[in-house]
Amino acid sequence: MTSAPVNLTAALASFDAVYSPRIVARMNDYDVRIAHTLGEHVWHVHEDTDEFFLVLDGEFTVAMRDADGTETHVVLRQGDTFVVPKGTEHKPSSTGASILMFEPSGTSSTGDRHDDIPDHVDSTTGHRL
Repeated sequence: MTSAPVNLTAALASFDAVYSPRIVARMNDYDVRIAHTLGEHVWHVHEDTDEFFLVLDGEFTVAMRDADGTETHVVLRQGDTFVVPKGTEHKPSSTGASILMFEPSGTSSTGDRHDDIPDHVDSTTGHRL
């Protein structure tokens, strides 16, 4: 990483892939990641870490399932933040958005447990910008 400022608009314009996060900064043991979103992600769980989302533009939905299979949905719009608690099964989806996430470095974008990964979802610990 560099000590130069990162312009998020320019960073987002530098790639088109959806659900393929780019690391724009590191802070302590955390990555600051950005991603384009479109369509459905995959049901997954991060057993040991919360997941922070900030919607930079568009609309982003987080579906969550509790132990008995009951689903709840949180709809986020530009400027909204939301934290999925660790151990919570969740599935992001979007009609088109850009998001910023904070996650411990090395955290997989598809969690510790997940359904089959569709072709448009990149199972990664983040790519360099």
